[in-house]
Amino acid sequence: MRFSLTLSLAAALLATPALADWNATLEAARGQTVYWNAWGGDERTNAFIAEVGEETEERYGVMIEHVRLTDTAEAVTRVISERAAGRDAGGSVDLIWINGPNFLAMKQQDLLFGPFVGGLPNARFIDLSPGAPAALDFTEPVDGMESPWRLAKFVFIHDSARVAAPPRTMAGFVDWAAETPGRLTHRDPSNFMGATFLKQALLELAPDPGALLDPVTDGAFAAQTGPLWEWYDALRPNLWRGGEAFPENESVQQQMLNDGEVDIAMSFDPASTAAAIAQGLLPETARVFVPEGGTIGNVSFVAIPYNAANAEGAQVVANHLLDPVVQARMQNIEVLGSFSVLDPARLDDAAHAAFDALPTDPALPTLDDLGPTLPEPHASWMTRLTEEWARRYTR
Repeated sequence: MRFSLTLSLAAALLATPALADWNATLEAARGQTVYWNAWGGDERTNAFIAEVGEETEERYGVMIEHVRLTDTAEAVTRVISERAAGRDAGGSVDLIWINGPNFLAMKQQDLLFGPFVGGLPNARFIDLSPGAPAALDFTEPVDGMESPWRLAKFVFIHDSARVAAPPRTMAGFVDWAAETPGRLTHRDPSNFMGATFLKQALLELAPDPGALLDPVTDGAFAAQTGPLWEWYDALRPNLWRGGEAFPENESVQQQMLNDGEVDIAMSFDPASTAAAIAQGLLPETARVFVPEGGTIGNVSFVAIPYNAANAEGAQVVANHLLDPVVQARMQNIEVLGSFSVLDPARLDDAAHAAFDALPTDPALPTLDDLGPTLPEPHASWMTRLTEEWARRYTR
């Protein structure tokens, strides 16, 4: 049975004091509809969210309404507006797929419900010790105010039939683009994917990468980003359309790679290439590559606004997302392919077997292929970086 593993593990909790509180949460959640505000730009993710909703409705009587966002800031702005209007209960947002600057903004403005993560039964499968990836969000301590659900890692994609030797460093993109002008592009940095392209270069080029882990200051920003702007000034003339236009979204960039209009694309999902090949959206020779030294990775979280109308149901959804069976299915390349947030040391043999049985693919990189995971800079750096890029390169 799909949930047999979870049921057996849950039995071990019967004697814990927290069980009574969780049972009260389950009872209050039954019949609720959780309005999960989540980016809607990837159909596989949308399908996974829909399937999670079917499961929580069947098992807990909790329905999910996926509010598809183009930008997480839309949901944050909605919560801010509701507080300004005095709507401190019965809010329209129950759960948000969130991280980085959006989480920091909500945390700093006391817009979050919680802490709640420690009370989730399935939190026992994640490492929440200080400094662990699931306990930090762009260097900001989570403090139990958001729950992890999937890992993301920045990768590049190329057609190995056209590009046998892609750039091995971010600095190397300048020479590669000069030799193949117009064959590289990126999202506008106002979007997280375009911003990540800049942050990846910044981590390599900054004189002191450690400074990026602290909140940004004017002096640090000037000192650390100088080499980045020199790099981008050299790269930009050889970008697609001279760096004056950018693809609308990742799907468009993927289509450009498939059509041979560009030779390199980008993704925050290492499994997306294998999935796209299976769907006929990329050639079978498409492969993932990362620069030497690794790439930026982060954890995707879900958070509950302070005024959520269905906070109990939102906790049930957050807990279900941490179910080892759900996490293994999420990591399945045929489903979603996102790496699990669970700590392998906390799983039993049955859970390990579920992960070990997952299918592989020639275009699906292993964790070793992806190299080290580099920490996201503090969220304040992303804000300053995108503002400065816009000041320098837009009219």
